[in-house]
Amino acid sequence: MAKDAKNNKDIKNKKHFFKDFKAELKKVIWPTPKQIVNSTVAVVTIVLIAAVIVFVLDLVFDLFNEKIVNKFKADIKNKVVVEENIVTETLEENTETTETTEQDNNENTVENESSVENVQ
Repeated sequence: MAKDAKNNKDIKNKKHFFKDFKAELKKVIWPTPKQIVNSTVAVVTIVLIAAVIVFVLDLVFDLFNEKIVNKFKADIKNKVVVEENIVTETLEENTETTETTEQDNNENTVENESSVENVQ
């Protein structure tokens, strides 16, 4: 019995929902075709204006990137290459100096050993 009462209540609630739904739809003020056209034109116009603004900004930023940012990148790359060349040259000079010093030391050692042999 309790199930029958619950089912009857559910059916009444569903009927009541659809009656309320229909009543609310009758209260809706639907736009006229002229209003729909005007709204559509307004939306399309705003979208096109926004698209043009974004397109122009994209071109400006791309030009900025090509002319200024890439120039800075090239300048920095050139500075790095110059600094690497300086470091390489310095290392080569130090290596040459070290090799010369080692050769001098070897010659001195050989001279000292021959002097020691001569003394003995």
